[in-house]
Amino acid sequence: MTLKIGIIGTGVMGGDHARRVATGVSGARVVAVSDPDTGRAERVAGAAGGARVHADGLALVGDAEVEAVLVASPPDTHEAYALACVAAGKPVLCEKPLAPTAGACLRVVEAEAAAGGGRLVQVGFMRRYDEGYLAVKAALDGGLLGRPLLVHCVHRNAGVGPGFTGGTIILDSVVHEIDAARWLLGQEIAAATVLAPRRSALAPEGLDDPQLVLLETGAGVLVDVEIFVSCQYGYDVRCEVVGERGTVSLPEPAEALVRRQGLRARRVSGDWRRRFAGAYRGELQAWVDGAARGGIAGPSAWDGYAATAAAQACMAAVDARRRTTVELAPRPGLYA
Repeated sequence: MTLKIGIIGTGVMGGDHARRVATGVSGARVVAVSDPDTGRAERVAGAAGGARVHADGLALVGDAEVEAVLVASPPDTHEAYALACVAAGKPVLCEKPLAPTAGACLRVVEAEAAAGGGRLVQVGFMRRYDEGYLAVKAALDGGLLGRPLLVHCVHRNAGVGPGFTGGTIILDSVVHEIDAARWLLGQEIAAATVLAPRRSALAPEGLDDPQLVLLETGAGVLVDVEIFVSCQYGYDVRCEVVGERGTVSLPEPAEALVRRQGLRARRVSGDWRRRFAGAYRGELQAWVDGAARGGIAGPSAWDGYAATAAAQACMAAVDARRRTTVELAPRPGLYA
């Protein structure tokens, strides 16, 4: 059986996903795409083997041939497309964030829970499929370290494009660390504090960069996140969990060690696409397999809601310059 996928949004992420489905994911093919930029949509559709092009994403959701939908459009469109997929009973993999606000995410959670047909929504937190993060998770779940006490995270980008704001730092970048911490620890984020050191002279105009985010879980674990999106030297993600009996760290990505002209050096990833290429393939394969058997099991709509709620608390902490608590609605039984 081949799962017939429609992709909404054919920019960097949507185009990459289309190529992965065509070359690295079994049991699926892209049959339709949608993007306001019809020229770009037609190029992705052609590369996917002649998929149909819809000018409107909602029309793609309503396409009778489309069995599952991948949403890679701008974040402010995610809620409408996720709700349409739930109403149509079609599995949807929605790139993060599930929606830009906790309220919008909660509407998706409530719609999915009320539909009564099980889980349909998966959110694109691909780090859960990275071999390194899976190894850290296995060490924690195996009890090797005792109770976790601290989590140290680093998230650095060489640079960012125009329009990147302080809110984008949190909702587009730190949200990955928020979800990773929730998943690794099995705990919700209860409060957030954000501090800004001296600003890098190489940061984009008007952007406080770097920042230090301190998250507190409901069980008392502290998670610190250094976010630095104009570090210049490459894409660098690190994670270490400190437990009562030891620590576990995210391994460095495997790179060739070069000895040349008196130096030993390993290449640093240029961006997230290269660093997490395997994770993206694993994420897509797991979603396709789950959709085909009628059982989505990846990061849920609740995960998307809880991560965005914590991200909003971080942004509020920046504005208020004080510790801010995270308020969550009761968790529906669907996500127990």
